[in-house]
Amino acid sequence: MTEPVGNDSAMKKILLLAFVEENGALGKPALEALSGACELAQAFGAALNVGLIGEFAQKAADSIASCGANQILAVQGPEFASARCATDSAAAVALIRAAEADFVLAPQTTRSARCMPGAAFRAKGRIDTRVTGLRVAEGTLLIQRWYYRQRMVAELTRSQRPWVVLLEAGVFNPWSEGGGHAEVSIVPVEPVETRTRIAGIEPASAGTQTIRPDADLLFVAGAGWTKKQTDGEVHVEEAENLIRSFLDLTHASLGSSKSLVDQSGEGQKVISLLTHMHQVGQTGSTPRHPKGLATCCHGEEPHVVGWRFINERRAVNLDPNCGWARGKADVLYVADAFAVMGKVIELLGKDAGQAAV
Repeated sequence: MTEPVGNDSAMKKILLLAFVEENGALGKPALEALSGACELAQAFGAALNVGLIGEFAQKAADSIASCGANQILAVQGPEFASARCATDSAAAVALIRAAEADFVLAPQTTRSARCMPGAAFRAKGRIDTRVTGLRVAEGTLLIQRWYYRQRMVAELTRSQRPWVVLLEAGVFNPWSEGGGHAEVSIVPVEPVETRTRIAGIEPASAGTQTIRPDADLLFVAGAGWTKKQTDGEVHVEEAENLIRSFLDLTHASLGSSKSLVDQSGEGQKVISLLTHMHQVGQTGSTPRHPKGLATCCHGEEPHVVGWRFINERRAVNLDPNCGWARGKADVLYVADAFAVMGKVIELLGKDAGQAAV
């Protein structure tokens, strides 16, 4: 339930809050959120401030020097280089208070999702996450959120300030105007007592990176890859080799249906590339790629709901009456995925060989 609707015509200050990457730059989600903050500031005629958190902030600030921000604030130091809830929350609160922000926009990332709810609470504000749209109507900001279990989209507003909004990736185009030299105001943070020490970073799964948010293609594997095939046998190893080869040749991002990743807990043979982090659907992720290819998935609603933001959808399935055939895919190939992907890999290999020559 939303709070009473307030009018934001008197709202003066917007803060874009972003975390600096290890290389000193801002990531794509942060640049997308900056575009949203610029559009919101223009719609309200409000002042835009930028708050940066990281070990060093100058390089990131210089890259967005021409964004029109009134001031660029920063909390920096070695203790803010890596994600840690205690230090990140303290830094975010310091920036929100220094900017006296009414609205705080930040990208929806794993780092911001861990610390920003606590920061909003400490700043005596409210937070909404996974926001997929912003709209100003009659001097009031409305945000858009999807409620997948209820199969609906809603518009919400709040009167509480500061209002923290975490923006999903792909909602806005990344900010790409020129940089320059930016004046950065360093905001002090009271020392934070922490019990966590950053020892290093390990990937969620061993081996080759297969989750690629910036890839042009999303390749999703379904449970059909691990079922008995036309010869009555299971060919999990062959399926994994085909999938791995396709990913190596196309640099696509790998996804999975819930039923396939759940098989690991059922004692069945599984594709070792897949974890629950690859899950796409109602209880998984909602990736945003220009194109998507589903293989051995039935295309039922709980899975397809995660494809809402895929622009072009294609599927390979032996069942001509699967969910993909009922208007959920732009193209459905009624064929054996093993044969289709084998031929695709063969053609891609020839193209790669010719390109090398």
